Amino acid sequence: MPDAPSTRNVIVVTGTRAEFGLLLPVMRAIDAHPTLTLHVIATGTHLLQSGATYREVKAAFPHAIAVPMQVDGRRTRADDAEATGNGITRFARVFAHNGPDWVVVLGDRIEVFAAASAASIGGWTVAHIHGGDRAEGIADEAMRHAITKLSHLHLAATSQSAQRITKMGEPVENVHCVGSPAIDALTNVTAFSDDEAIKIANGADWRSIVLLHPAGLDEAHERAWARTVLDGIAQADAGPALVLSPNHDAGRDWIANELDALCETHAWPRVDHLPRETFLRALKWCAEARFPLVGNSSAGLIEAAALGVPVVNLGPRQAGRERAGALVDVESPDTSAIADAISRAKELAGSSPAHPYGDGNTGTRIAELLASTDPRAKTLLRKRNAY
Repeated sequence: MPDAPSTRNVIVVTGTRAEFGLLLPVMRAIDAHPTLTLHVIATGTHLLQSGATYREVKAAFPHAIAVPMQVDGRRTRADDAEATGNGITRFARVFAHNGPDWVVVLGDRIEVFAAASAASIGGWTVAHIHGGDRAEGIADEAMRHAITKLSHLHLAATSQSAQRITKMGEPVENVHCVGSPAIDALTNVTAFSDDEAIKIANGADWRSIVLLHPAGLDEAHERAWARTVLDGIAQADAGPALVLSPNHDAGRDWIANELDALCETHAWPRVDHLPRETFLRALKWCAEARFPLVGNSSAGLIEAAALGVPVVNLGPRQAGRERAGALVDVESPDTSAIADAISRAKELAGSSPAHPYGDGNTGTRIAELLASTDPRAKTLLRKRNAY
């Protein structure tokens, strides 16, 4: 609901390396807006292990503060439930101290749920990006829609997602289809040279990317996907592969152990993490060479698809998410099926189907909505089912 512009404090919460990359255009647009003041909270997996991604957040936004949730090495779903409780408590204290006009969150992870819960219960207004999507993940489908019901301003990535939000009973005037911030600035991405591509792999040659995350399956199936993905790439003659680490969801260690062993067997490069700009330049290089991205990351369905990379999407983790581009799904961990899917995806590469995730101006749209919408409007704060 529009009102006269005034300076507003906006807290943006980031909990993972991937989601930070998506939020960057939004943060920068908020920071540049004359009537908004940006505050950044880094939480979740940014603060685990070496803290490398927390340093990325601090480098971009020196005043970012840390809110610890998880304990390093504890990755079961029960551990995640305990960490969520820790997060709610700590976010409530931070919000009470800072008094935000807006709390901005993205996606469906426990860090987002904790922040949205603390804000909604505590009376602070929540703006949710990428609500209404369908993607099974581990607990993603339930978490994302729960966050929608805790939120007040809905910033949907696609028209289908916006429709789902209104079908959940959210007032249509509070639902905006803004696109995905993942698409912002992709037109400015430059591909690596061959020498630069080799350099990011610690001097090794590579012709595909593997990005495989836990999908909420049992140990046998998580390990099976990890084993078959590298063997399928080898069978398709799409190796060597640049193998990236899985995220920190429950089941990470099973996948990481298999990938470590197979990379040693194949003598393929293994890299823990690529900063977003590096990752996007690698994808652009893959698009130009028709080298595939194989795994189950949302980046395959959004950024890679927008850049024209051949993508093989493995298993159920992205089930239900809208698709575009040269993408082929593989439903079961079968080496030959993965090899065949790689061949088919490479044949599709170069086509230009309509992309459902926007035109690359999402960050600006979100900043304008935060500036022009009254976060204290009764019609926004007083949640009421629209039907």
